[in-house]
Amino acid sequence: MKIDERAQKLVEHFKQFNDWEDAYREIINIGKNSSGLADEEKVEKYLVKGCQSQVWLIPIYKEGVVNFKTDSDAFIVKGIAQVLEDVFSGHKPSEILKFDRDFLKEMGIKDHLSLNRTNGLAQMNKQIKMYAVAYEGLFQKGILNL
Repeated sequence: MKIDERAQKLVEHFKQFNDWEDAYREIINIGKNSSGLADEEKVEKYLVKGCQSQVWLIPIYKEGVVNFKTDSDAFIVKGIAQVLEDVFSGHKPSEILKFDRDFLKEMGIKDHLSLNRTNGLAQMNKQIKMYAVAYEGLFQKGILNL
């Protein structure tokens, strides 16, 4: 499934909720049901800087696509990170870089987060794009193969 299709599926899922409280609970449930990371994976180099909570974002490049593993010490953030993981994992770096839809706003998430959480969300998105830039650059230089 393409990135935009995954994003649209989430937007449609969250539009079924009548109020933010229900959507908030759903994001928390996504966080609670996320497999997260093993303790040994929660290392400094994978911490996303600028987030109010601790958020780890691990990129895994294999066979031309990037997969992400995420975790956080706050269930709401863990749920949002899992949503980002679900949307962006399994795609080529170039596909990640081309995707510019603000699907989290369409889901209603951004409208109800504190300024600190919104900044953290922007940092997670930025970090995903930075990993994609790095992998795309390595591919272009012939260092990585598809």
